[in-house]
Amino acid sequence: MTCFYLFTSSLLPMVKRGVLVGLLSAITLLPVIGAGNPAPAYLSKLPRPQQPTADLTVSGRVTDAATNEALAGCTVVLKGTQKGTTTDANGDFRLVVPDGSAVLVVGFIGFISQEVPVGNRTTINVALVASASELAQVVVIGYGTTTKKDATGALTSLKSTDFNRGVINSPEQLLQGKVAGVNVTSVSGEPGARQSITIRGPGGVRTGSTPLFVLDGIPLDNSSTGGATNPLNFLNPQDIDAIDVLKDASATAIYGARGANGVILITTKKGKAGAGSLTLSSSLGVSNMARPLPIFSADAYRRQVVAVGGVLDDQKASTDWQREISRTAITQDHNLSFSGGADRFTYYGSVGVQNQEGILKNSKLNRYTGRFNASQKLLDDRLVVDVNLTASQTVNERPPIEGIVGAAISANPTYPAYDATGAPARYQAFTNPLITLALNKDLTTINRVVANLSPSFKITKDLVYKLNLGVDNASSTRDLQALANAVPQQDGRLESIYANNRNVLIENYFTYTRNWADHSLTGLVGHSYQKFVIQGRNWSINRFPISPIEPINNPGQGQDLTLANNRPGGFATENELQSFFGRANYQYKNRYLLTATVRADGSSKFGANNKYGVFPSFSAGWRLSEEPFLQAGPFSDLKLRAGWGQTGNQEIPSKITQALFTSNVSASTSYPLDGSANYPAGTTYTRLANPDIQWEVSTQTDIGLDFGLFGGALTGTLDYFRKVSGKILLEVIPSDPIQPAATYWTNVPDMTITNQGVELELNYRYVNQRGLRFDVGGNITFINNVVNNSPYTVITSGSASGPGLTSATVNGYVNGQPIGTFFLREYIGIDEKGVSKYRDVDGDGIGGTDKDRIAAGSALPTRQFNINGSVAYKGFDLTANFNGVAGNKLYDNTANAFFYKARLVKGLNGTTEAIGEANESINNAAPVSTRFLKDGAFFRLNNLTLGYNFDTQRLGVNRWVKNIRLSATGQNLFVITKYDGYDPEVNIDRTVNGISSYGIDYLSYPKARTFVFGLNLTF
Repeated sequence: MTCFYLFTSSLLPMVKRGVLVGLLSAITLLPVIGAGNPAPAYLSKLPRPQQPTADLTVSGRVTDAATNEALAGCTVVLKGTQKGTTTDANGDFRLVVPDGSAVLVVGFIGFISQEVPVGNRTTINVALVASASELAQVVVIGYGTTTKKDATGALTSLKSTDFNRGVINSPEQLLQGKVAGVNVTSVSGEPGARQSITIRGPGGVRTGSTPLFVLDGIPLDNSSTGGATNPLNFLNPQDIDAIDVLKDASATAIYGARGANGVILITTKKGKAGAGSLTLSSSLGVSNMARPLPIFSADAYRRQVVAVGGVLDDQKASTDWQREISRTAITQDHNLSFSGGADRFTYYGSVGVQNQEGILKNSKLNRYTGRFNASQKLLDDRLVVDVNLTASQTVNERPPIEGIVGAAISANPTYPAYDATGAPARYQAFTNPLITLALNKDLTTINRVVANLSPSFKITKDLVYKLNLGVDNASSTRDLQALANAVPQQDGRLESIYANNRNVLIENYFTYTRNWADHSLTGLVGHSYQKFVIQGRNWSINRFPISPIEPINNPGQGQDLTLANNRPGGFATENELQSFFGRANYQYKNRYLLTATVRADGSSKFGANNKYGVFPSFSAGWRLSEEPFLQAGPFSDLKLRAGWGQTGNQEIPSKITQALFTSNVSASTSYPLDGSANYPAGTTYTRLANPDIQWEVSTQTDIGLDFGLFGGALTGTLDYFRKVSGKILLEVIPSDPIQPAATYWTNVPDMTITNQGVELELNYRYVNQRGLRFDVGGNITFINNVVNNSPYTVITSGSASGPGLTSATVNGYVNGQPIGTFFLREYIGIDEKGVSKYRDVDGDGIGGTDKDRIAAGSALPTRQFNINGSVAYKGFDLTANFNGVAGNKLYDNTANAFFYKARLVKGLNGTTEAIGEANESINNAAPVSTRFLKDGAFFRLNNLTLGYNFDTQRLGVNRWVKNIRLSATGQNLFVITKYDGYDPEVNIDRTVNGISSYGIDYLSYPKARTFVFGLNLTF
């Protein structure tokens, strides 16, 4: 909890009045001074100087009236002034006041503020009475706010005190494991790696599952601006005050066309009126590889190569190649923030630096951020101007991950890593991964500025107009460099890619609020316009001399600029969204709640016949705990919710509704008209126009129950949801064979993707009078996904990688099966010849053909569960967060490509999995099959934090330092799983023709185990 107090006066007008009175007095008295004239009568009306009084020091403690627990960080302010202080970790405060007539105003979030006269006391203890803090909690719902007790949609709000701790790169990591129905999966362990996040399951074939992120009212574009890292890495987690997750259509429909996958609203920290504060936080993290692959050691390798009949090439060394390419990585994170203000102006500013080394050598992510938020009230508080500005630079260096990981897990461990001079050893048999590290670099620098100006004007006491002007501008430079080298031989190359991503927003909306008798009504109508411009250019140059000067610093040394090898490229796209939206919230007797929302979205991506889509929603709530027949019962809160709504999805390629032409002359675009082999020049269609394409539509139903028991000590939420996505956008084969293009885009009319399930969330809090407090909670989600009425027997995706696996696919979208299904040959063992056997599904007598592939499980978990708990006693606190999934599988493409007996015979390293079949032939191939499909369930201790808040009063520094906190955090301390890869939480992108892939692991960046030590100071 954080403290709050809004001051009701300003010093500036007082100062101005005092100066003016003094000047008038001096001017008036000048003619009469020393003249013996009596003082004018009006002088008696002028303020007379007050006699100085002795200051009075008041101290005391602020506690919870119900539990007698000390309230740390509570605001104690001298009424009518800006003079104040905050309570320390023990709830104690000390304040100097002018005299006994002073009044102290004591306030704390979730408690009723008190005004306490000082009188003749020097010790004042205050017991604050809790308000309905949980129910009164403010949540952001898009274009406005509400309280938790009044919400009718399925939503969850997380405050900064609830966030995950440790080394955090993006906001998704802050809420991992915290929200029922939300599944966050790291694509890999790389610093700044993309996070795969789904809210109540994926709803599209090719549109992915990423929700809409809205930062301080600006809907962000999920496109990455250069590089392969997460586009949300620009945000400093230390600046985030709250994250609100909107899950069902009744909550997300206000965002219409982009709400099908859910909405995540990010609110950054704002200043508070009162005494200014300065906060400094620093942390140091130490990371190591958590779970190296169990490849053979040098001694085991020597035995196994001989055992399988291979010829041992023994160079007498004992090299752990995974250790050679990795390191103990150091992360530094430093943040400075300042905030404060008066009753009419508040501000918050911060600067932050995060330098994170990856556990693979030559891997790092550096982030530099600055933020300034301000709010100014004008015109008797009728005009409020809010400004939010963030600027950031991220510098990401990436090694050739797949290359060095693949070399490290397959290299002969008897070869030494270094030669006699200490340099990386060079071999003809294979390339030392340390040399690959030294020769190759992928460096991306992204500069991003996000800002919005949001003035609001109170036209009448009930009607407010708000304007929201926002801009999100990002530019990047990516350099891919390969140094020239003799052994191994490479010519050297530099490729540079420049990208710009600009997002401009203009919104106008009116909010009407009225309360009368037992009724309450809030209405909202508005208009939104957003334009996205994405541009990119690239060029390259080859054949650099072997030189200490890197090509990135002097491209002019390159000698090959032929168009065949280095043709420049580029692209540019523009998309626009125009929307009209409205929402009405009605309450009767504070117990019957109704919400209706509608949004009409028009997108430049769609054709003229269906450019606009309309997305409505309706929801209702019944606060049974407010009914007379339940007010004497055990429930502090009991609310039944139900909602229905529709949201849309427009994530398709730009301009696919328009015709496309080509003037190239080739056998596929022209035809000889005279019987010769001469192809005449001309312009032909490569794509026909399709003005009828329209939005994908997700129809969602939610029924929920919110409850609180034992005076609010036990709270919970139970939800049933069903989301059906229809009008699926898909690239299909035309039924008419005489077409200018092999495929075209359309809405498949009957195809649906259904997600349905149940969410349960429980939290319990206990506090006693001795200062002991503990919280324990968790959530579990049961979810099923199914594809129906697809026009194809199977839509393949998930391309496999590795020798002999090119063109093979792993995933398949199959009717009656979930998204992310593995569509594979079923491996049934080894035959008498030592060759793999596969089940004959179609009965043709030949097992293992393409027609024998089966649906072998899905990468989507059917159960997601999370447990979190904390305990605090006096200055100590301990917090733990666990998360896990079950019911899902993973395809180990790494084992498929690297760990089988034939490779071990050839002198490449392997694992016990590679020799698991004793009678397997050394000539047996390893095609894609269920042999490498594995259980993906896991249970992880995600983070554990131990902290201590020092008593600054006892230390004698409370006049200067309000709070001192030391903490230690462990991330990824253990994971329980049957999966034997680097980590079961992985999702390498293996998309085929835009069709999303799921659950594939191929030479992924290993996950780290990290220990973070932090210091926080508040002045």
